[in-house]
Amino acid sequence: MEGQSEDRKENTPAAGGGIPVCIVTGLSGAGKSTVLRVFEDMGFFTVDGLPASLAPDMIRLLSRGGAVAFAGIALGMDVRQGDLLDIEQTLVRLSSYGIHPRLLFVTADAAVLMRRYAATRRPHPLEREGMGLEAALETERQRLSPLLNMADIILDTASFSIHDLRRAVQQHWGETQGLRHRLKVNLISFGFKYGVPKEADFVFDLRFLPNPYFVEVLRPLSGRDAAVREYVFSQPWAQEFRTGLFSFIQSLLPLCDADGRYRLSIAVGCTGGRHRSVSVAEELYRLLQHSDYSISLEHRHLELG
Repeated sequence: MEGQSEDRKENTPAAGGGIPVCIVTGLSGAGKSTVLRVFEDMGFFTVDGLPASLAPDMIRLLSRGGAVAFAGIALGMDVRQGDLLDIEQTLVRLSSYGIHPRLLFVTADAAVLMRRYAATRRPHPLEREGMGLEAALETERQRLSPLLNMADIILDTASFSIHDLRRAVQQHWGETQGLRHRLKVNLISFGFKYGVPKEADFVFDLRFLPNPYFVEVLRPLSGRDAAVREYVFSQPWAQEFRTGLFSFIQSLLPLCDADGRYRLSIAVGCTGGRHRSVSVAEELYRLLQHSDYSISLEHRHLELG
């Protein structure tokens, strides 16, 4: 099943305070550490190498409110944590507490793992027992086969890039927890005379729109005022531009979300960052704030323009 992922069993969120728990395990070199970093980027409290016997007490402690600042708990466990029986007993003990973590297993075929170890020049954990790399890989696969059979999510990373693996984790975990989108969209209005925001992924120049600065009664106002917005979009061609821009952004967000991106910064600028850019950013925010994405709005140069 090279380069594929498999999701099995009923999607059961963890109990115990309602905080999601995922145990990440699998073959050494298959990407467990990368998966844990993805969970960390998703806002999870992550620990790698925690002895299995300590996991239940730590999860219970965090589930009682210690992890309120986190989206969940992700623990990395493998053959280095001792006997496989420890992990199996940990799962049984957690179940007795009403905590039902999902088990994510990463795997890849031996040829791929051997190439990865050759590239990194790191020893396999079982080579410390006097085995060669090929024997260590096969022994580990046999030892972990019970966990593979128990796994809720299986990711075969043989043909995955780091970005592929990140997208796979986000997709499977998002579906498990009923999360539709993790993309955070930051809208920024700014003035070109003060500089383009360095964090911007997309920049739109709005200096061709009608400028309220040259209307004496509108000059003291800003794009937050209805009179200014009406003036900016008073011409049919300006309204046509607004419709096209908003349609483009709405079509862009799901593409960036599907690519596994965590954030997208969209900057709209005019000369001083007070009238036209603020008008467009305000209307774009109203358009998107009821969507399934997390939307924030910042007027970078409003008080300077």
